[in-house]
Amino acid sequence: MTAKSTQVQVSLGDRSYPISIGSDEIFNADIGRYISGKKVLIVTNETIAPLYLERLEQQLTDKQVSRVILADGEQYKNLDTLNLIFDQLIGDHHDRKTTLIALGGGVVGDMTGFAAASYQRGVAFIQIPTTLLAQVDSSVGGKTAVNHPMGKNMIGAFYQPQAVIIDTDTLSTLPDREFYAGLAEVIKYGLIVDADFFQWLENNVDLLLQRDKRALAYAIELSCVSKARIVAEDETEQGIRAILNLGHTFGHAIETFQQYKQWIHGEAVAAGMVMAAELSVISGDLSEADLHRIKDLLARCSLPITPPADMQPDDFTGLMIRDKKVLDGQLRLVLLKRLGEATVTGQFSIDHLNQVLIKACISK
Repeated sequence: MTAKSTQVQVSLGDRSYPISIGSDEIFNADIGRYISGKKVLIVTNETIAPLYLERLEQQLTDKQVSRVILADGEQYKNLDTLNLIFDQLIGDHHDRKTTLIALGGGVVGDMTGFAAASYQRGVAFIQIPTTLLAQVDSSVGGKTAVNHPMGKNMIGAFYQPQAVIIDTDTLSTLPDREFYAGLAEVIKYGLIVDADFFQWLENNVDLLLQRDKRALAYAIELSCVSKARIVAEDETEQGIRAILNLGHTFGHAIETFQQYKQWIHGEAVAAGMVMAAELSVISGDLSEADLHRIKDLLARCSLPITPPADMQPDDFTGLMIRDKKVLDGQLRLVLLKRLGEATVTGQFSIDHLNQVLIKACISK
């Protein structure tokens, strides 16, 4: 690890692991030290493979490396695609000492992690996230899953990686739309646990949009610190970890409604966070002034603040009731008490929720 790298620890006892953050970290992080066996399967997609696969393989010349290159897109995050990973593992005679490496965004990371959790009842894996959203959110914390046509991430497991290697240089090739979508998850941390960070984002968003390396590294590090702290306290989302889902119940409804083919995850979450904030205002907690600050920051990042034009309130309610936070038939949502403080609750007015849905669906 170079002097320019930083490290955040996810503290989970014997399942603890480091998050290494730095420039050219694919080369600098000594990935081999996290691999105990002789065989490695790299899982990536057709967009990332031409950019970074060869560089990664050059760090693993002492291993027996095979690869599987998947189609790129949320619509491929399903059981059929997952089976392509299993086909490669079984066809190449990988055993329980093998290590899977996820090289890509959140879709690749989620599917690789789920494959690792399932193959021969569990093998090691490493996350090398190449999108901003994956770097600050999906690669950290051990949530792995695939989608079902009736619901996002409904089939999965909690399974922690050996390490997360964040190479900030990969963001230089990230399309603007994907980059903006990642900023939605960065903003989320300011909303749920760190009001000072939210203000820092307001003051430095122009630097982030210019992809200033120092500003980006700082935002990624603080996001990972927040998530690592929450995951260490509640690994399997029995309590506080659920606050990480701010806006996600609304956002997942959008993605499912669109069959995972139109908006990308961060865009759906952005609109969902505004809807959650609107409900927080109506419920008497969040101030109108802070709601406007949230909308303004998201809009400055070219993110949507209203749902898709073709969605109606009934589309939301029919899909939200399938959310994983539903317990005993009761929908629970992540709402804001104030900037920097979130809560998970089922104690909200259905009338208020309907008001938010109607307002969101007619204001587009």
